[in-house]
Amino acid sequence: MEQMCSKARRLYPRRSVSSVFFFIKEFFSRVWPHSSFAPNFLTRMGKNLVNEFITDEFKIAVQAVLDQALHGEETANFEFPLMTKAGVRLEVLLNATTRRDEQGNVIGVVGIGQDITGRIAQEREYSKLIDSANAPIFGVDTLGKVTIWNKNAAKLVGYSSEEVMGQNLVEQFITPEHRARVQSVIDQALVGEETANFEFPLMTKAGIRLEVLLNATTRRDEQGNVIGMVGIGQDITGRLVQEREYTRLIDTANAPIFGVDTQGRVNVWNKCAMRLTGYPSEEVMGHYLVKEFIRKEHQEKVQDVIDQTLHGEETANFDFPLTTKGGVRLEILLNATTRRNEHGHIIGMVGIGQDVSVSFLFLAYYFSILLIPRYLSINKNKQITGECTNLECFVYSTEM
Repeated sequence: MEQMCSKARRLYPRRSVSSVFFFIKEFFSRVWPHSSFAPNFLTRMGKNLVNEFITDEFKIAVQAVLDQALHGEETANFEFPLMTKAGVRLEVLLNATTRRDEQGNVIGVVGIGQDITGRIAQEREYSKLIDSANAPIFGVDTLGKVTIWNKNAAKLVGYSSEEVMGQNLVEQFITPEHRARVQSVIDQALVGEETANFEFPLMTKAGIRLEVLLNATTRRDEQGNVIGMVGIGQDITGRLVQEREYTRLIDTANAPIFGVDTQGRVNVWNKCAMRLTGYPSEEVMGHYLVKEFIRKEHQEKVQDVIDQTLHGEETANFDFPLTTKGGVRLEILLNATTRRNEHGHIIGMVGIGQDVSVSFLFLAYYFSILLIPRYLSINKNKQITGECTNLECFVYSTEM
C-alpha cells in the first residue's frame, strides 16, 4: 500500500489525496478487472477498522496493538482474525508499524499482514493428531517449560495438561539423579541435535516411576528458528520388567548361559558360566569370546556357528570347546539362539550350554580301561594281529 501510494504521489505530485486513491483504484481495476476488490476498495476508507472488521473477542487486543503503535511502540507477528465481506474468518499475522510524517510526528499505523489461515488450519490438525496419538507426546520451549502434553501423556503420568503446561519438565517430573542426563538431551535438541531411543525415567502423579523410550526432535517455526523440543515417547516399563525377570532367570539357571553382541563381544555371562570357567563377569563382559576364550584350533569353527546365528540360522547340539581360567578345556554342548530386539532386529546370540566334559572323560576311560584290554585279549585269542586299527574294529571286537 505504501509503495503504491508513493508511486501515485510521484506520478501525481500535485494531485490531492483523492487523486492518489483514484490511481490505486485504477491499478486494481487493471490487475483484477473482474474482481469486486477495486470498486469495494474505496468503500473501506474512513471506516473504523476495529469496530467493523474485527471479531468481538479480539477487538480489545487489536485496539491495544494499534494504540501502542500510535505511541511509537511497534508490534511484530501479532495474530488476529479479520472478517471478509462474505463473513469468512481469516487469520492474519501482522506487523504493526508506526507511521510518521516528514517532521516525525505520528500520523497513523501501517499494518503489513500475512494470511496464515491455511497454516493455522494445518497446525490445528497437527495438534489434533498429537493429542489423539496412542503414544505419550510432550514438548518444551527453549526454557524447558512444557508447551505440549497430549492425552496419552496425561493418562500415563496422571497429570492433566492444565497441571503441567508452563512447568519446567526436568525440575518437576524427572528424578534428581537423572536430571542432568535428560537436560543434556533437551539442550542438544534445542541446538538442532536430535536424539533417538533415549531411555529416561518419568515420575507419575502417584509417585510411580515409569521408564520411557524417547525420540527428542527439534521444533522450529516457519522461519526455521528453534522454538523448542518435541518428544515422542514409548512406555517401556513393562518391557523392562520382563527383561529384568529374563535376566534373573538366566543368571540363576543351572546351565552355563552366555551371549555376544553382533561384534562377538560378551554381553551375557551367568553365574553357572562363572563357576564353570572361573571367570567372573567383570573379566569377560565386553571381551571377544572367540579370540580370548577359545583355543586357536577351534576358533574358526566356533566363529562360523556364531556368524550363522547372527544371520538367523540357529544351531543345536554344537560341540563347543571352552577354556577355563586355569587352562582346562571344557566340552560344552551348545544351543546357539539368535537374539532380537523388540523390532525383530538381530542384536546378538545367546548360547545355552551343557557341560559334557565328564561324559567325554567317561568315554575316554571306557576306551582306555575296558575296550583296549578286551580288544587285545580278543586279538590274542583269535591270533589276529594288525588287522583292527580303527574305531570300527574296536566296536566289532566288543561285540565278539
